[in-house]
Amino acid sequence: MSEAAQTLEGWYALHDFRSIDWTAWRLADEGERKRALDELHTFLGQWSAIEEQKLGSTAVYSIVGQKADFVFMHLRETLEELNEMETAFNKTTFASFTYPVHSYVSIVELSNYMGQPGSDPLQNPEIVARLKPILPKWKHICFYPMNKRRSGNDNWYMLSMDERKAMMRSHGMIGRQYAGKVKQIITGSVGFDNWEWGVTLFADDALQFKKLVYEMRFDEVSARFGDFGDFYVGNFLDEEKFEKLLSV
Repeated sequence: MSEAAQTLEGWYALHDFRSIDWTAWRLADEGERKRALDELHTFLGQWSAIEEQKLGSTAVYSIVGQKADFVFMHLRETLEELNEMETAFNKTTFASFTYPVHSYVSIVELSNYMGQPGSDPLQNPEIVARLKPILPKWKHICFYPMNKRRSGNDNWYMLSMDERKAMMRSHGMIGRQYAGKVKQIITGSVGFDNWEWGVTLFADDALQFKKLVYEMRFDEVSARFGDFGDFYVGNFLDEEKFEKLLSV
């Protein structure tokens, strides 16, 4: 049996993708739409307060294309908190004008592939900040799930630890070239969802998503061992932009 990579875990993550029932929204009277928007603003305010207290984080983005209209990405200390927050939102008037189209449950994860031997990572403030990150509010988001392939000679889990470490170092060097251009948050989902990892990217220039993912496809980790799910890409929503999105 190959040696398993050890992981550090931080906040739990929920990607909540929703679409809007535009027909119902248009047909609702102005008073009901106002009540729904007031509730939405209340929840956005509550989530912002939690972020200010560093007890979690939330990012809200519209989604381009037909997969969804918008996504709430939430980070919280426990699965119970994510569940309570999701249920409370589902009870709002605004939520009744939406319907869920996709969700993804995972947890912020760092592996020991890049770790320094002999050190306690949890005593490193940089590591702790990566495990419990405040989500960027950059202009664009890109989310996709992925697996490491388990097929014939291309079985990631049959490689030795040294082989995997060497390849992950090479893979990581590509990512470092995009420092300041793309912020990446990796969440582990083995046992939580249908894929093994979720990858969430943030950038002020959406073209950087294409350049980064394309360049990484030529690296052996992706070329031989990477399988990818659907990609979701979109634009930042604050309260003002959300209200503009919903204007009819």
